[in-house]
Amino acid sequence: MILAAGRGERMRPLTDHCPKPLLAVGGKPLIVWHIERLAGAGFTQLVINHAHLGEQLEAALGTGERWGVRITYSPEPPGALETAGGIVQALPMLGCEPFLVVNGDIYCDWGPVGVALEAGKQAHLVLVPNPLHNLEGDFALQDRQVGSGNTAIGERLTFAGIGIYHPELFAGLSAGQPAKLAPLLRQAMARGQVSGERYDGRWVDVGTPRRLTELDAQLVSERTL
Repeated sequence: MILAAGRGERMRPLTDHCPKPLLAVGGKPLIVWHIERLAGAGFTQLVINHAHLGEQLEAALGTGERWGVRITYSPEPPGALETAGGIVQALPMLGCEPFLVVNGDIYCDWGPVGVALEAGKQAHLVLVPNPLHNLEGDFALQDRQVGSGNTAIGERLTFAGIGIYHPELFAGLSAGQPAKLAPLLRQAMARGQVSGERYDGRWVDVGTPRRLTELDAQLVSERTL
């Protein structure tokens, strides 16, 4: 699943007339980088949620045939449903097995080949070194176990917006209701049900026009070398 329902407030005015995942870097929309990487890793069925200007996403991406994948869309009401709420809304399309979720507004060259949810876990998170805009990190990682809170043991890292989740993580939530992901993850961490990995490759939270411009310049430069 690619999360693409956010309004992109920090990216305005660019997102006033264009959904954030369709903003281009390196000559193609952010979300297309994800689709190509997922297709290259062997994924054939993708779910994309949308709310703000969602019709533009469907028009631009279509069925996914050009990338060799099948895209199913999960529309949400104006204002969207937050991350967990959007996933719950899409659960009928995702099935009863663990599934990969990627934020549509990041750029990352992490490859999902061979990644699977460990037995007894409800989530597996990709974590990255802390960027300047999140120096204290989000969670602690030690021996592939992820913890939360000031007393959590391990290296403080930033959640990359990439995770593998078991549908059981969302038990008790109702479709159509907004819900945040972080509280669910913290509850699962307290039960020892969240594993994780550190990724040191390229990762950018494309949250502002400046970061978008900088990433675009880097990718264009690399393409022309």
